[in-house]
Amino acid sequence: MPIIEQQLELSGVRTPVLDTGGDASEAVLFVHGNPGCGHDWVSLLEEVQPFARALAPDMPGFGQAAKPEDFNYTVAGYAAHIAALVDSLSLEKVHLVLHDFGGPWGLAWAAANTGKVASLTLINTGIMRGYRWHYLARIWRMPIIGEIFQATTTRFGMRLLLRHGNPRGLPREFLDRMYENNDRGTRRAVLKLYRATNDLGATAQEFSDALGPLDLDALVIWGKADPYLPHRFAEQQRDVFPRVRITYLEDSGHWPFADNPKAVSAALIPFLTDCVSAATVD
Repeated sequence: MPIIEQQLELSGVRTPVLDTGGDASEAVLFVHGNPGCGHDWVSLLEEVQPFARALAPDMPGFGQAAKPEDFNYTVAGYAAHIAALVDSLSLEKVHLVLHDFGGPWGLAWAAANTGKVASLTLINTGIMRGYRWHYLARIWRMPIIGEIFQATTTRFGMRLLLRHGNPRGLPREFLDRMYENNDRGTRRAVLKLYRATNDLGATAQEFSDALGPLDLDALVIWGKADPYLPHRFAEQQRDVFPRVRITYLEDSGHWPFADNPKAVSAALIPFLTDCVSAATVD
């Protein structure tokens, strides 16, 4: 069965959602970060499809989703959008797969909806106690400087920038999609999001208090060359998720599912297979 693209209207925001099909109330939900879109997950959606429903939205301000000026571009705003998506599709059990800023968004939703969280996969993201912004975030957070940086980024410049911290290199198709989606609306969304998020670690205790008691099945996959989110934060996840499995990818960067998809699949698919089976039995 081919992957379909639904066009949902969630709280007035057009939201494309890749869906492997069916109407199951249990699903694997892939949430991209910045920059990113649902299509970044296609190969993993195809691998999940034989044993579970899988979904990958374009979040507001990214990909081909609507990019309204008045959307609430905050962690809370994105968590509310995930809630609207889950409710719209009548999902009861959600296996979260989160990357980058998808981490705080998805974790905030999970903390408020603990009864629906079936498992958790964190890819170069997590509960970030003590985190300090990386150099690009510091640029985006600066008035005027951030706007100039965004407006002057070219396709070649983006490719050059992303050579840093990605020793395996990123596929041309992946980079081209990233650049083509980086229109004026996305650039504006990025600035608003980073300027509204003063401290990613500020929610660490809240997330820990809500999610720790669940004793979730959890998986962490981390590219050790990531220049934005250092791999030392992978071990921190054990403080909240004692049964977590951690997979380090030595020569992967911030997007390991793009630069080493086979290694990510080798860790993720068996984990999800086990979690879906366990949730179904329950």
